[in-house]
Amino acid sequence: MTASRVIYLSLGSNVGDRAGQIARTVESLPASGVRPLRQSSLYLTEPVGGIFQRPFLNAALQAETPLMPLELLHTLQRLERALGRRPSVPQGPRSIDIDILFYGTSVIRTPELEIPHPLIAQRRFVLVPLNEIAPDLRHPVLQRSIAELLGSTSDRSFVRLWRAGEEPAG
Repeated sequence: MTASRVIYLSLGSNVGDRAGQIARTVESLPASGVRPLRQSSLYLTEPVGGIFQRPFLNAALQAETPLMPLELLHTLQRLERALGRRPSVPQGPRSIDIDILFYGTSVIRTPELEIPHPLIAQRRFVLVPLNEIAPDLRHPVLQRSIAELLGSTSDRSFVRLWRAGEEPAG
């Protein structure tokens, strides 16, 4: 049996019942070999990429899994499809998006998978929820904590705690 690794995931949705999609995702993970340990609050976040679309709800999740990194990636992609994700334009609307942020302290660079996620330091919608549950977690490449990365990011997009029924104006 393979030892479990602590992993961190980013969860996001901006189609349909966003909070429900994230909750269903977390509930579905154990059957896929991923045991949730700690989840952040939900955050209302500004979409990136210049495509006009509904704001996202985002959360960070600490979990553990015996799955190897590529096996984890493929498992999460199958789960996204099972939960209704359909192909769309890059950075477009998504019913559910699951990104692997960290896999223990591993550094992986393949054409199919990069861990740590290469854009963590430039994404407040990832850093703010992750800072809630793991401010002292150290990025194995940048050698800085999540709190330090959040404090120095140039991203100024809005990210705030979400309350059910809330939508920003505009």
